[in-house]
Amino acid sequence: MLQAVPTIVLLIVVYFSLKTMLFTPLERVLGERDSLTAGTRRGAKESLEAAERKQKEYEQRLAEARAEVYKSQEEMRRQWLDEQASRIAAERARMQARVEAEKQRLAAESAAARENLTLPSAELAARIADSILNRKAGTAA
Repeated sequence: MLQAVPTIVLLIVVYFSLKTMLFTPLERVLGERDSLTAGTRRGAKESLEAAERKQKEYEQRLAEARAEVYKSQEEMRRQWLDEQASRIAAERARMQARVEAEKQRLAAESAAARENLTLPSAELAARIADSILNRKAGTAA
C-alpha cells in the first residue's frame, strides 16, 4: 500500500492542476456561452412578441379600414338608392299627371264626339220621322 501513496498523490496533483487549468476555464467559457445563448433567445423571444403585437395592431387597423370602406360604400349605395327612388317618384308623378291630362283630353274628345253624334242623330231622327210620316200621309191620302 505504501507503493500506492505516490500514485495517489500524483492523481491528486493532476486532479487539482486539471481543475484549475482546464475545468475552471472550461466551466467559465460554457457559462458565458449559456448566458449569451440565453440572452439571444430572450432577445429573439422579445422580438417575436413585438412582431406579434405589431401584427395584431396591423390586423386591427386593417379591419377598421375595411369597416370604414364598407360603411362608405353602404352610405353611397343608400344615397344612390334614395336618388333612384326620388327619380322614380318624380317620373311616376309626371306620368300620373300625363295620364290624367290624357284622360281629360279623351273625356273632352268623347264629349265632343257625343255632341257631334247627338246633333246629327237628332236631325237624322227628325228626317226619318218626317219620311215615315210623309209616306203614311201619302198612302192615307
